Amino acid sequence: MPAIPSWLLEPLWGQFAALLPGRPVYDPSQSLGCHKPRIADRIIFEKLIQVLRFGCSYTSIADCTCGATTIRDRRDEWIKAGTFADLKKIARESYDRIVGLALRDIAVDGCITKAPGGGQGIPLGRVLAPANRHDSPLLAPTLDKLDDLGPLPDDITVHLDAGYDSQKTRDELTARGITGDIAHKGDKAPIQAGQRWHVERTNAWHNGFNRLQRCYERNEDVIDAFFDLADAIITVRRLIRQAWTLYRRDGRPARRPLRPTYPRGL
Repeated sequence: MPAIPSWLLEPLWGQFAALLPGRPVYDPSQSLGCHKPRIADRIIFEKLIQVLRFGCSYTSIADCTCGATTIRDRRDEWIKAGTFADLKKIARESYDRIVGLALRDIAVDGCITKAPGGGQGIPLGRVLAPANRHDSPLLAPTLDKLDDLGPLPDDITVHLDAGYDSQKTRDELTARGITGDIAHKGDKAPIQAGQRWHVERTNAWHNGFNRLQRCYERNEDVIDAFFDLADAIITVRRLIRQAWTLYRRDGRPARRPLRPTYPRGL
């Protein structure tokens, strides 16, 4: 079973491959015929997507094409080069250029393994923290991620749930010149949900990647890399579906690409 459909995998790999430096098939320091050729980057990339999507261990996903150690080594090599972060940034900038990010209304929320902020459900930033941390202290570092988006609208509204209903949160938003639409403690959520459903949907999209649901990684850089890869997949998938509706072009598929579905429990 494919981890993601080919109409999504091919553009992701095309951009990812463009970010990789050229590497010889054989180590030039050794004579030919004395060692195995370098395993193709495409194989490792697809293995990492399988690990992200299915949540399996590196040993379980290893086969005759490559071993678990090679997957981890190549993963660390790409993390050190910042390739995953660059892929996420390019995907977000492409979405902003073709579809446009709605940055006047931003939703922020926290849940286990992630705390994204989003416009139209596109993940814009996150803060990693232990599971026993309250949401509200993470608001400031989450809003700091907006600086990476370039020029912002003058009138930004941040939509927050009742966990942020405190004077400290309001003071933080006021200091940044941001309007806060904060749910009130004690009121039923459906009455006041407002614009927060975008970030809840983004959380649900992240939950589709089992590696993020049950994260066994101990290195924060590795966790960030998997989130960057998941964010790139979400953004490119959303971009392809939105572009099908907004633009007419030669070779446009007759049907809108469907969001992939998989059996539960994989």
